[in-house]
Amino acid sequence: MATITYVFTLSHVAEMLGEDLELLQAIVSNSDNLTYGSIISVIEGDDASVTALTDDGIDELTHMLSEARRSPATWAEFLDDFEILADPDAIARIKAKSTR
Repeated sequence: MATITYVFTLSHVAEMLGEDLELLQAIVSNSDNLTYGSIISVIEGDDASVTALTDDGIDELTHMLSEARRSPATWAEFLDDFEILADPDAIARIKAKSTR
């Protein structure tokens, strides 16, 4: 296994992939969704941290989203699994991206 020398903040990953940050936050909030070590918490100070992903984590996330978008039905089912998204506006915005 190669040594990790850099990571990408989740906000940067959302921008790179053209994805909604709230959706990515919901996905990585459960560390079981990506391989152990792909999600990194960077401590910025007292009670402040930022989530980052390794290259492998970005690859896994991209694959996960691609598989979920195979059809409108699989996308809707995928989004239903992340009911953490409590903001109705966020849910509507994300569901509007149904398939690309």
